[in-house]
Amino acid sequence: MTDTPRITRRGTRRSTSWKAPAAFALATLFFLFEFISRIAPSTATTAITQDLDLTKAGLGVFSSLFFWVYAPMQIVVGLLLDRWGARRFVVPAIAFCAGGMALMGLAPNVVIASVGRLMTGFGASFAFVGALYVVNHWFAPARFALLSGLVNAVGMLGTAIGVVWLTSLTETAGWRPSFIGIGITGGALFVLALFFYREAPSAGDTDTHPNPIGPLKQVIKSPQVWLLSLVGALIYMPINVYGGLWGNEELIADHALSPVSAETAVSMMFWGMAGGSVLWGAVSDALGHRKWIVFAGAVAATLFWGWVILGGSSNMVLISAALFMGGLFCGAQMLTFAMAKEGQDQSAVGTVTAFVNMIGIGAALVFQPLVGWLLDLTGGNHALALSAVPICLGLAALMILALKEPDQPHLRGGRS
Repeated sequence: MTDTPRITRRGTRRSTSWKAPAAFALATLFFLFEFISRIAPSTATTAITQDLDLTKAGLGVFSSLFFWVYAPMQIVVGLLLDRWGARRFVVPAIAFCAGGMALMGLAPNVVIASVGRLMTGFGASFAFVGALYVVNHWFAPARFALLSGLVNAVGMLGTAIGVVWLTSLTETAGWRPSFIGIGITGGALFVLALFFYREAPSAGDTDTHPNPIGPLKQVIKSPQVWLLSLVGALIYMPINVYGGLWGNEELIADHALSPVSAETAVSMMFWGMAGGSVLWGAVSDALGHRKWIVFAGAVAATLFWGWVILGGSSNMVLISAALFMGGLFCGAQMLTFAMAKEGQDQSAVGTVTAFVNMIGIGAALVFQPLVGWLLDLTGGNHALALSAVPICLGLAALMILALKEPDQPHLRGGRS
């Protein structure tokens, strides 16, 4: 079958052959691999602590090395992709991420293991923004929300399934062979990307912004982007804080669930987030609106998370269902990426996506220790400390009211 080209906004012809789906599939798989690499230390905390002679605090620092590289790299990644395209950076980034995992598995001491963790975070920093860059430059604008939601859904499902699978693997095979195996899997993905990941014809732009930091100046001058970034960070807060650190402990302490039941219940929020990422993208593309979907999602999420944390129920089925629904409505957070890029010039899409993602990831470095500090302050009162979750969601709903939805001629509807 012959290629059927189409004209992009910048006037370049874009192929719809195998190159587009191949680039999308590989970029999405890299995001999945990055997510598994991100959570890997949490599946073998005791073994890693004993093997590397770490305290609990030391393990926390070791794990956080990933985010200290990942978050600030987002702006650098966005600028690089906007100026020179994705392939020349994303492909070697896969090798860095995979190499870091293997190095951790082989490390004779904590110093070498820390270098591996830093390498993993550095390589992973190209995954999500790179995937959304592929969506924006290989596919029609009207498909951005749906396909970007699909990328996030794959990452969320990877988290839900990967935690259980990795925990079992590390218990049976040991954490070092498991990490080395993850690194080898990443090496195979690197080889596939080397041969099949192709650059979009419209990628890269050295004409619109001769100054390499030109897109960043454009982005940071936009109050809309700042507001969308903060809204996205607040809606994503339950994923980072409850799902990423304190959820299991809260369910065991306040709801009398067993550790296995608590882990199962928490995993449901990731399943919900995965479904919501795709669902709300499809709904918003069909209706031609985004703002009010995000608003409704934030309000509904506030109610579900408030019930889970403050309700005190010990019914595992009801808690799991509520966490699924809370994650489902938090999936509307993905629309903040679409809204941010629709208000910017095409040449700054990578940078604006990276900026929004940086604020969302960077917020975890504030909210996770904030809840820990509140727990210490309240003598271990999880309900009171984690009430920050519905408070943040409610604040996000209020902030959304100040947003202006840009004109979206590529969608069926108009502006709200």
